[in-house]
Amino acid sequence: MAKRLTREQKKEQALIDLINEMFRIAGHAVTFEDIKDRKDDWYTQWTMTMAQNDEWQQWGKKYLQKTLRTPAKLAEREMQWISLQYGLKFLDFNL
Repeated sequence: MAKRLTREQKKEQALIDLINEMFRIAGHAVTFEDIKDRKDDWYTQWTMTMAQNDEWQQWGKKYLQKTLRTPAKLAEREMQWISLQYGLKFLDFNL
């Protein structure tokens, strides 16, 4: 019988899945394993468009709701924080 993950382990796995999906949506052949031990500014070395970020935000919101049973508003806020901390640099940012 498989061991059940703790809430903290589920959150850690969710972050890994979110970062992997971000790279996939942005079209980069990079995974969490490639960047996990890096201390530099790895998130500025790859880019994504605003549309790709929106797609990732929507995917992540649904993922958090399903996997961690996070309410919609809180999942949206969590994705904004994750994007701020780990999101890639925008390629087409216009003011």
